Amino acid sequence: MRVLFTCVPQTGHVTPVLPLTEAFRRRGDEVVLASGPDAAEVATRRGLAFRQVGPAYAEWYAALLRRTRGQPGDGLPADRIERYFLPRLFGEVGAALVLDDLLEVARELRPDLLVFDSALFAGPMVAAAEGIPAVLHPVGLMHHPEVVALTADAVSPMWRELGLDAPRDAGLYAGTTLAVAPPSLDPVTRVLPRVQPLRAVPLPVGSGERSGRPLVYLTLGTFSNSNLDLFRLVLAALGELPVDAVATVGRDNDPAVLGPLPEHVRVERFVPQAELLPDCALVVHHGGAGTAFGVLAHGLPSVVLPQSADNFVIAERMAGAGAALSLMPADVSAGAVRGAVEAALADASIAEAARRVADEIAAMPDPDEVAAMLAASVSAARS
Repeated sequence: MRVLFTCVPQTGHVTPVLPLTEAFRRRGDEVVLASGPDAAEVATRRGLAFRQVGPAYAEWYAALLRRTRGQPGDGLPADRIERYFLPRLFGEVGAALVLDDLLEVARELRPDLLVFDSALFAGPMVAAAEGIPAVLHPVGLMHHPEVVALTADAVSPMWRELGLDAPRDAGLYAGTTLAVAPPSLDPVTRVLPRVQPLRAVPLPVGSGERSGRPLVYLTLGTFSNSNLDLFRLVLAALGELPVDAVATVGRDNDPAVLGPLPEHVRVERFVPQAELLPDCALVVHHGGAGTAFGVLAHGLPSVVLPQSADNFVIAERMAGAGAALSLMPADVSAGAVRGAVEAALADASIAEAARRVADEIAAMPDPDEVAAMLAASVSAARS
């Protein structure tokens, strides 16, 4: 079977689809990843066949900037960020930049299945135009219904240009929908058709035994990690606490610029989360889906400092589930972070809630199981 994956050319969109690509490859299926040039290196490093569709992600944003007076999204409250960027940046701009190239690749490869990420709105158009079974692979939580409706309006001219009726859901849910978030955090999945859960993160390995002072891990992911002042603030707060702390700042940042730090605080460019999380007592993070689900899979409490995109929704859902404390940007100070970390470490109910979510994640099918289910559905449809 030939499977075509397509996603937004950003680390936070490429990384989540890789476990399923590798599951199909273990089955012996032919897998191709189609994305912008930003994704080429990770695809080839993983041994995936790669086809470029559309330009680099920076050109998406530049195109939006050219058509906007002022800074795109400037001044928006947290609950309007996705309602602004999904229709404009990922719908009108991104889908238009990708559509022709993705159509060409699909017509050449004739895949048996097309898997698209939840912000790659050209994916369902191509699947519908070419009659290819489609699978929606979210990178985090499902979009709010209002966000979907706004984006459907934004991309409707492209559907019509292809001679297709413009669906009210932008074509997202025409095929199988993979649900990668733990069920208690994503109620939208309960009302969607043809939902297939997928465990998006590996389960913990190692004993998870902790000795001595609690280990606190700080990360701001790969998209929101340019705010070095926020790193300094949080590190200052952690430096005043009786904990051991490890922070990762990303490959593009230099730990040395964060200045001298106490002995119990260590800063690295990158450490695999799988090596850190089993030994952690708590994680301070931005609320990116990959980080949040990984932390929850290990049953760890969080202090969430949302920065952008869907971070705010994930922070709200984690706090609502009792598994985290959250501080909005306007409320962040060294004292507030210090207090939140102390409270989260002291409150056993937060760790209990995180462990309940971890049990939900552990019960979700892994990528190998889901790849087998999707392949079986393709075979059944053929026969």
